[in-house]
Amino acid sequence: MTSADRSAGRSGIVWIGLIVLMLVAGMAIPAQGRINAELSDRTGDPFLAAGISFGVGLLLMCVIAFLLPRGRRAMRTVAPAFARGEVRWWYLLAGCVGGYFVLTQTLSIGLLGVAVFTVAVVTGQTVGGLLWDRIGLGPGGRKRLNTFRVAGAIATVLAVLLAVSPQLSGSERGWEWLLLVILPFSGGFLNAGQQALNGRQSAAYGSPIPATLFNFVAGTAVLLAVWLGKVLIQGPPPGELPSEWWFYLGGPMGCVFIGLGA
Repeated sequence: MTSADRSAGRSGIVWIGLIVLMLVAGMAIPAQGRINAELSDRTGDPFLAAGISFGVGLLLMCVIAFLLPRGRRAMRTVAPAFARGEVRWWYLLAGCVGGYFVLTQTLSIGLLGVAVFTVAVVTGQTVGGLLWDRIGLGPGGRKRLNTFRVAGAIATVLAVLLAVSPQLSGSERGWEWLLLVILPFSGGFLNAGQQALNGRQSAAYGSPIPATLFNFVAGTAVLLAVWLGKVLIQGPPPGELPSEWWFYLGGPMGCVFIGLGA
């Protein structure tokens, strides 16, 4: 076996490993969405539920980034990456998109269901991925569109229309459903850009840990500010915080999704 053959074999294994990782990350989305939707129902406040999810994820990432040796080593690469100009300040705003994405979960899954939500998110990610790749937002730079990718995007759009078609058949409520579908679609669309910026950061740091931490810092700050504004206008939420531990797993699942995507 030649060195070229061995290199090709290793490359194939790497690609398979990456695909498996992305499948795991994709599986975290519906599970996280279901948990966050249940938390929203229990608290009676989707904004609070989204903030709790991100807050728990932030606490976990602080432990990983500042208490574990690997995390501390990764955090020491942040300042040099900024000094070299490999990371710009606005890359850190990617976490705001993550906060919006989780908010779409708490606002829409209870009405749309996990299946329709997931299809809409994947559609948004697919369409957004085409745009962000064409612009060159990710670490790989600009990429040309090809027939296969465009056909895949069209197929996913048709899939989401097929999934919601029973709710669009002639009733006023159907149009309400269509507007709700726009939430996860837009969340997925922006999420593709978020992952591109996270990829740039991870390439500069040599680790996904700092980018994941910064995502949760920005997302938690935005969601907390929005929730406090809501409380000032409407008062405290009508529900209460659940005592069951699994209601708070949305944040850790978000760490998995963001970390693997980065």
